[in-house]
Amino acid sequence: SLHSGRPKVGPGCPAMTMTGDHPLILRLNQGYSGCDSWNEREARRAMGRWLSAASMLAVCLVVVGGNAHAQSREPTAQEVAAIRGCATKNRDNLDAGEEDCLFKLVADPCLGDPGSKSDGQMADCYAIEGVIWDDLLNANYKALLDELDADQTAKAKAMQRAWMSYRDTTCQFYYDKIQGTMAQMMIAACVTRETARRAMLLGFFSRL
Repeated sequence: SLHSGRPKVGPGCPAMTMTGDHPLILRLNQGYSGCDSWNEREARRAMGRWLSAASMLAVCLVVVGGNAHAQSREPTAQEVAAIRGCATKNRDNLDAGEEDCLFKLVADPCLGDPGSKSDGQMADCYAIEGVIWDDLLNANYKALLDELDADQTAKAKAMQRAWMSYRDTTCQFYYDKIQGTMAQMMIAACVTRETARRAMLLGFFSRL
């Protein structure tokens, strides 16, 4: 369906330039802790040992239907209302909408303190929020199609198919590049981020 900085670099240690306290960044840097004694081959071997059925799930997270991670629960009514209210408040400013609404209201509170969740649990937090954005995307897409003529509808569907391909190949590249279990939550975050952006854009289109 169309609806839907590394702080220390030792001998043989790959330079990491990512900084910040977001769980995604901390998890990446954690993989290189004690890196003075590592080299690139050892790092890759260690990452290989992390591969498991969970990492195979990362391949399946990005599919045509949207965020396919099977979240542990449905979003609460309060979570849905928080995101939808924020999106409505910022409906004419997409940049502000992303800044104010994405992750801050649902995923970040779910993630808790940095380092307190496993990759799978972090993916779950992003997937829970992703359900809310996917539902909003579907509603905004339907509202847009309802006001288009036949030619505009065909072009809108082609536009949406192109976006879906972009989303899938972009988010899947986290696994292509990392090939480890941390890709699981990075893909889930990517799919949710892209879905949120699209949901807000389609809503903007429908009001033009």
